[in-house]
Amino acid sequence: MLILSRKMDESIVIDSNTEVKIVGVEGDHIKLGIVAPRHISVHRKEVFEAIQAENKLASNVKVDLKDLSSIFKH
Repeated sequence: MLILSRKMDESIVIDSNTEVKIVGVEGDHIKLGIVAPRHISVHRKEVFEAIQAENKLASNVKVDLKDLSSIFKH
């Protein structure tokens, strides 16, 4: 893990196309601004973990091909 210190309005750059900037500090809360290309997903960790859990559940769903064929007969 890389640990950096930054002050208000300072930023870090990741892979030359993603910038993380300190935009606010209020008590023990830090507000970050993230500028990244549209194809890069940016999520809070708890949201990312929820997405991963849902994807795992969805990948374990068993589908009966007979049921699918009745859907596509139309």
